[in-house]
Amino acid sequence: MMKIKMGTNAKILFFSIFSNTLLFLTVILSIQNSNTTRKINFFRLQTIPLPISFIVASSFIIGSISSSLVILGKRKNNN
Repeated sequence: MMKIKMGTNAKILFFSIFSNTLLFLTVILSIQNSNTTRKINFFRLQTIPLPISFIVASSFIIGSISSSLVILGKRKNNN
């Protein structure tokens, strides 16, 4: 059996992508019963009405991905 050796950066990136994908799929399944919707104003543009749980979860996922990229960037600069 061949062992694959992963670096620390690859492990962090894999864990981040895997956990955020599971969280996103859970959110998609759970918002099907959501009735409360809101529009997001972005500059002068408005989105379609989205469930509040989707807005909150997508903000969390984007923050999680960006923080893991910042951590990877700092680790790269330290080496």
